[in-house]
Amino acid sequence: MKTIITAEGNTLQAKFDLRFGRASWFCLLDEINGKTEFIENDFKESQSGAGTRVAQKIADFGAEKVISGDFGPKAKDLLDALNIQMVILQDDTLTVDDIIQKLK
Repeated sequence: MKTIITAEGNTLQAKFDLRFGRASWFCLLDEINGKTEFIENDFKESQSGAGTRVAQKIADFGAEKVISGDFGPKAKDLLDALNIQMVILQDDTLTVDDIIQKLK
């Protein structure tokens, strides 16, 4: 299963980003083999529609789950329609690696 984790940076020690559409980076985790890849969010500075654009991009990556702090209503609707599970965490002290360890 591929999982997206929103992040403030592009390393495993980066802080978890509570923002979905405006997160700086996405960590794409392959939960089967444990490999990670960091992808910069091209839509973080968009005037509008960042959440729905990010939701579509996540689907293009083949992700089945996304972990973030909040999802806007339009992004939430699109993620639901794409059958992508949303996990909400509210702890911005976590790092990407902390979340990966919790998934194990």
